Amino acid sequence: MTAQSRFTPPSAAAEHRHDIYGLLCPGREIFELLATKWVGLAITALEDGPHRFGELRSRLEGVSPKVLTQTLRRLEDYGLVRRTVFAEVPPRVEYELTPLGRGALEPLAHLRTWIRTNTHRFGPRTG
Repeated sequence: MTAQSRFTPPSAAAEHRHDIYGLLCPGREIFELLATKWVGLAITALEDGPHRFGELRSRLEGVSPKVLTQTLRRLEDYGLVRRTVFAEVPPRVEYELTPLGRGALEPLAHLRTWIRTNTHRFGPRTG
């Protein structure tokens, strides 16, 4: 082993911490969040502005109320979605993307484009 291979400069150690494949990478948790099925769909469903829970549930076919609630809470916890409760009777609640959430739209749009372009290349799923 050479002296060079035993020594890891601080800058290299810092780069490793930001390697998405590394267990301790701070970005890995965000990657896993955005890569989940309902999170990406919920973010893109909010692209055109605020929506009420029922509107989102109708748009996201197949999502249960429980899973949608959990998804929206996670997005709110991470600062991607803002939940606004209006003081009305009955109460009205709307969800909208924050500036940080809007920033996720572009990479998700690229993913949607790739999916549209390549869906025909995938064979039918069995099992």
